[in-house]
Amino acid sequence: MYYTSMAKKTVLVVDDEESIRKLISYNLEKEGYKTEAVSSGEKALSSAFDIVPDLIVLDLMLPGLDGMEVCRILSKDPRTSHIPILMVTARGDDSDVVSGLEAGADDYITKPFSPKILSARVGAVLRRKRKNMEVSDSGSVISIHGISINLNKHEVARGGKSIPLSTTEFAILELLCRNPGWVLSRNQIISAVKGEDYPVTERSVDVQILGIRRKLGEQGKYLETVRGIGYRMAEEADETAT
Repeated sequence: MYYTSMAKKTVLVVDDEESIRKLISYNLEKEGYKTEAVSSGEKALSSAFDIVPDLIVLDLMLPGLDGMEVCRILSKDPRTSHIPILMVTARGDDSDVVSGLEAGADDYITKPFSPKILSARVGAVLRRKRKNMEVSDSGSVISIHGISINLNKHEVARGGKSIPLSTTEFAILELLCRNPGWVLSRNQIISAVKGEDYPVTERSVDVQILGIRRKLGEQGKYLETVRGIGYRMAEEADETAT
């Protein structure tokens, strides 16, 4: 098993092709997950509100209510907004991936995919969710890759040495460090810095990222560019992985 601590988690599988639903469910159950499988966006919403799964594997290309709209509805409803969504797309176009992420998905995988890769990706998304909860419970400090962010003092340090960041740079770095491994589009990053005294554009996000990398020095390499989509903070090695 990839992540033994995830053995009891429930995954809602949404795909209009029965063979794919069965394949995904079978392989996730082999890894110790509980699964619920449905064939449409409408049934996905009903099941999500009913069982409140730990994660949803959602195909974007669905008849009727498509996966993109399902993402939007679930991400806006307080009953389900905390549920991570792993979207499955038959097309790897940048625009599809960006649209899915901005609709509320947390990660993506493109068809065709191997069952092992899917299981590992599900485990990784759930692991990131657990780490985010641990950060929230631990108080006001986020630590990753030797970078320390003190939320109360609004300070960033590397190797014990303070790093001066602007308000916007701090907000962007905090967002990425709270979600290691998650690909965030430029528009998602812009949303995190709304309310600043000056407008934030997609191009300015690129400039801010370059500035953060420069100030982080060696640790700047962990702030990764995902071509055509956006940015992510690299994950740290997880000791629970087997």
